Amino acid sequence: MPHAARHHRANRLLINVMGDYRPGLLDRLTRAVMEAGCHIRDGHSALLDDAFSATLLVSGNWNTLSKLEGALEGLRPQGLEIQWRRTAPPPRENHSLPYSVDVIAMDQPGILHQLVAFFSARGVSVQEMDTRSYTAAPSGTPMFTAHLAVEIPVSEHIAALRDDFLDLCDELNLDGVIEPYKT
Repeated sequence: MPHAARHHRANRLLINVMGDYRPGLLDRLTRAVMEAGCHIRDGHSALLDDAFSATLLVSGNWNTLSKLEGALEGLRPQGLEIQWRRTAPPPRENHSLPYSVDVIAMDQPGILHQLVAFFSARGVSVQEMDTRSYTAAPSGTPMFTAHLAVEIPVSEHIAALRDDFLDLCDELNLDGVIEPYKT
């Protein structure tokens, strides 16, 4: 690996945290990042049932990331499962277009897999995924929503992909939209 790539890789830390929910967990985690002198570039946290989950992408210099790694070790005795690794941004080769996919349907097993498999078979990369199951009021119907951020290869014919996606939605009885990502 060239020296410049090694140096760039050393400036990011991907952190995954899981544990039983207790008030203040996110505060302790973000405080550790701040006190180490690092910066949260991207992050997501959620309370899923009675469990807390967070994923953070943190940047800093070698010393501040090392300090943060020590602080993360200190959080483990508080009942948290914590993993981290040094990362690097993927090479950005303007060979894809960012799109947003939103789906809502009556909840049924396999919806998410069928969506992901549809895009994977076409060489479309799923960059982000958020899903939720809930009960619709007042009917009590179990519902499912999904939001995907995808990167579509520029070689893909967008109109044909959109038509195929809408056919999949009809087949699975989903309401779905695929549109250019809006910043």
